[in-house]
Amino acid sequence: MNLEKVIFGFFVLLAATLNFGFFIGDLGDPELHNVYELFAAVVVNLIAMVLKFGDRTQIGAVQLATSLVASLQLIAAAAVWAYATNVATDGLTREMTASVISLSGGALFANVVSVVLLVVETVSFQRR
Repeated sequence: MNLEKVIFGFFVLLAATLNFGFFIGDLGDPELHNVYELFAAVVVNLIAMVLKFGDRTQIGAVQLATSLVASLQLIAAAAVWAYATNVATDGLTREMTASVISLSGGALFANVVSVVLLVVETVSFQRR
């Protein structure tokens, strides 16, 4: 068993599950979406992205691209949340929450693509 692949797979799956946990719930209800879960999703996605830098294969390049997309969208979601809670006069409204969750949904899709690629790579792996 390759420990590096285990750690890589762990972080890819953890990124997807944390993002899913934050995403699920009413689109406009901020009480159903925990800011700490969003923060954890951002951090784990960034860790997964860093772990993907060493792979020089074509599928590794696509994995890195999906991770960059997910991280960018989650950082944007966190920025919208921070703006809404710290700068905007209305606070975290239904519209702002919907924007945060929509960005998180885009990141979730990128995470799902990443997991699918991981599974395809694992299934197509041939022992030498």
